[in-house]
Amino acid sequence: MPDFDVITDLRLRGLIHQTTDDAGLASWLLHKPRTLYAGFDPTADSLHVGHLMALMILRRFQKAGHRPIALIGGATGMIGDPSGKSEERKLLAEEQLRHNVRCVERQLRRFLDFESPANAALLLNNYDWMGRFGYLEFLREVGKHFPVNVMLTKDSVRQRLERSDAGLSYTEFSYMLLQAYDFVHLFREYDCELQVGGSDQWGNITAGIDLARRLHGVQLHGLTCPLLTKSDGSKMGKTESGALWLDPAKTSPYRFYQYWINVEDDLVEKCLKYFTDLPVEEITGVAARHRAAPEQRLGQRTLATELTKLVHGAEGLEAAERATEVLFGAPIERISAEELNDIFADVPSSTVARGLLDGEGMSLIDALCAAGLAQNKSEARRVIQQGGAYVNNVRVGELSARITGHHLVGGAAVVLRAGKKRYALLRFEPGTGKSEP
Repeated sequence: MPDFDVITDLRLRGLIHQTTDDAGLASWLLHKPRTLYAGFDPTADSLHVGHLMALMILRRFQKAGHRPIALIGGATGMIGDPSGKSEERKLLAEEQLRHNVRCVERQLRRFLDFESPANAALLLNNYDWMGRFGYLEFLREVGKHFPVNVMLTKDSVRQRLERSDAGLSYTEFSYMLLQAYDFVHLFREYDCELQVGGSDQWGNITAGIDLARRLHGVQLHGLTCPLLTKSDGSKMGKTESGALWLDPAKTSPYRFYQYWINVEDDLVEKCLKYFTDLPVEEITGVAARHRAAPEQRLGQRTLATELTKLVHGAEGLEAAERATEVLFGAPIERISAEELNDIFADVPSSTVARGLLDGEGMSLIDALCAAGLAQNKSEARRVIQQGGAYVNNVRVGELSARITGHHLVGGAAVVLRAGKKRYALLRFEPGTGKSEP
């Protein structure tokens, strides 16, 4: 029997937008363990934070004793889902698509348990069954069961057809058929009876339910979660550089951690319920303490810690916390060049010749001038004498102080600071031609 009422849990977390059977789904799921699936089209070589909603739903179902299927859209990714899109996706080259599939598969394994003897998750690729179809065969076996008038009423189709500046290609129009057939295939082969996804997937989910009823006379089920939005209705998970990716090479653990540290106060409780494994009762307690003293940012710190550990592991969390401490003045050590560039991405930087570090090295006075933290040597001396000069976040008060190779962070740069907030990076590179500061 399932371990707990997952529907009640999801409702308490705000993770249910709509279902095909509000009254009966909870008891149906408690009757025995069920198999469910969510699909992930490999439109990029990484999942992003928007995918976390469906992933966490699969994760909660598995913890309750059900078996999740993570379906990679190797076939549907070649078409492009029109749901929630104002214009047609660009079709990916097959080589790029295969690369994306491999990358997404690796990421999915972090969130689900594929080794459990009781309800191990499955990782499937719909190209394995869709790739065998010829065009005429698919039209005869699947297409004949889809009334066009019904397809035209689906939101994903209707909204695009109503736009005067963007039409809908036949390719995208056919996407619904492919996703519907996925549901039927998973029912046949794996006894999968429930599909979950974002609220923009409702039309595709119900199309699969209709197809299963026409082909096999069975009743399948659907459940959608709300889209990830801010209080003003805009999409959440967007940064100045684009999407908030789950791949550390695209969004570093530090940047990922910082995003959640800076979440607005009114989103903290919702995000804790959406994205963490913390019990709802504990989340409620954290939220109450956060509201009582928001300046302490307990909610954001809890969210950033839990979510970074989930996505990037303990090592990624440690790197993110270490980088955050550096940003707030901790001595800089054990930081790579990549982490340094990430932490101080918005800090002014200057480049001088590596040769300046030869011998006794470069004077701190010259370094402050070269970095733009002092307009001249007299100002640099005053900064040092007044105790406002820092090298790698360590205060240096001697006018005779020098920068040597020992100070290099990640083998390439030194972090200089004048006062509390004026940072600059001084990079030392060979062959710059700039040997005079």
